Amino acid sequence: MSQDQSSAPPAPSVPAAPEGPKAPAATGRGSGSRAQARTAVVWRVLREALDRRAKEGRSPRGPVLDVLDTGGGTGNFAVPIAALGHRVTVVDPSPDALFGLQRRAAEAGVAERVRGVQGDVHGLFEVVERGGYDVVLCHGVLEYVDDPADGVRNAVAALRPAGLLSLLAAGAGGAVLSRALAGHFTAARRALASPEGSWGGSDPMPRRFTPEQLSGLLTAEGLEISAVHGVRIFSDLVAGGLAEQEPGALDALLELEEAAAESPAFHAIAGQLHLLATRG
Repeated sequence: MSQDQSSAPPAPSVPAAPEGPKAPAATGRGSGSRAQARTAVVWRVLREALDRRAKEGRSPRGPVLDVLDTGGGTGNFAVPIAALGHRVTVVDPSPDALFGLQRRAAEAGVAERVRGVQGDVHGLFEVVERGGYDVVLCHGVLEYVDDPADGVRNAVAALRPAGLLSLLAAGAGGAVLSRALAGHFTAARRALASPEGSWGGSDPMPRRFTPEQLSGLLTAEGLEISAVHGVRIFSDLVAGGLAEQEPGALDALLELEEAAAESPAFHAIAGQLHLLATRG
């Protein structure tokens, strides 16, 4: 399942070519888009991690990183990463998503740095090299796979020694809170009691995670977790229109999201959880 098929909103457009330290427009600040505010925290953290990795020069390509995006869909993260000058391979089961990826990469002027292959995380090494990547993205994937532990295991096995894994998954606590605030108390109670964080057959998300569950999946594979961030802590809870009622409100919402993202007190109620971890 690609990120485009999950509940994660689309990332914003990117410049046609990398421009040194200038980031693509995925920061969300000043963009006027509530959807961009929802993705801005992840992009900021990931961009900083990529910059550090590139400066360390551990990649065989020097400052150019080999990045694998499992379930990367139409390139919401892959294309901005390619715009920074890195080489990105996207694995996704959907031919339509991969076609959209090619079109988006071409429009951004980074087609030569983006490769799309059809497959999924369980059959990952049927289509990509084991141990061949400096960075692996596993965003919006674990919610849909039959065996999350196996999915993480394959993502880790795709990393080079000391490689970086970026994991983004739906948060169980955020779903409980959003259902309750919307007045769907039975659904909230079901999601709270469910080991999968799901409220039943009408729930479009098969599985959600607690921070402890995601951390456990990573440490079980010998990864060292360097950062945990709560994502969409407030954005999914603000009533439609409130964030657009006055100038600067969206930027203020983004600043609030960024301020709360690193606080463990808010991780349990985040709509999504983002973890960075390094392979030993």
